[in-house]
Amino acid sequence: MLDWDDFDTLLLDLDGTLLDLAFDNRFWLEHVPQAYAQAKGVEPAAARELLAPIFRSREGTLDWYCVDHWSRALGINIRELKERAAAEISWLPGAREFLERARSRGKRAILLTNAHPVTLQIKDLRTGVRKLVDLALSSHDLGAPKEDPAFWEVVRTIEQFDPQRTLFVDDSLAVLRAARQAGLPRLRAIRCPDSSRPERLIEEFESVSGVAELFAQGP
Repeated sequence: MLDWDDFDTLLLDLDGTLLDLAFDNRFWLEHVPQAYAQAKGVEPAAARELLAPIFRSREGTLDWYCVDHWSRALGINIRELKERAAAEISWLPGAREFLERARSRGKRAILLTNAHPVTLQIKDLRTGVRKLVDLALSSHDLGAPKEDPAFWEVVRTIEQFDPQRTLFVDDSLAVLRAARQAGLPRLRAIRCPDSSRPERLIEEFESVSGVAELFAQGP
């Protein structure tokens, strides 16, 4: 466990760090193929097979996370589909309480997410996550995904923080690599971003099952 007194700033991912990635995995692996199958008049299994290479081709880019891009590319209203499925959005165990403890200790919590602003709005309406952080930044507003060094350059112009007294937590190893390259030495990976799947083995970065394990509870 870490010592709260060693950190002034927490940079936190959203999906897979604070919110359960099970929603996003279900959405893209089940809800979207079903809607696509209905729109195209094919079986859901065939739709999943057709969509897989299309999704892979945009992985790691802003398009990968973009509601507008996929609505155009697939001929599906992704926003409407997400709103209909919003009841499935949930916190990861202990994540909300973690943010409340951080606030009570006077720590600055910054949300850094690749989620499209529309997605962030839908998830915030469901969870109220933005009320528990000091600032929420979407990569779509910054012009580059978190995997891109350009994202971190822009973040440093918006938010002034001491890297030595800042902790960044994310479930994506690609994003953690980009953060490390950008000069953030204090990193933690999340081993269980999706509560419906087994915990991952992570060797490249120090890791925890979830954010609730990062700091001792304390008074």
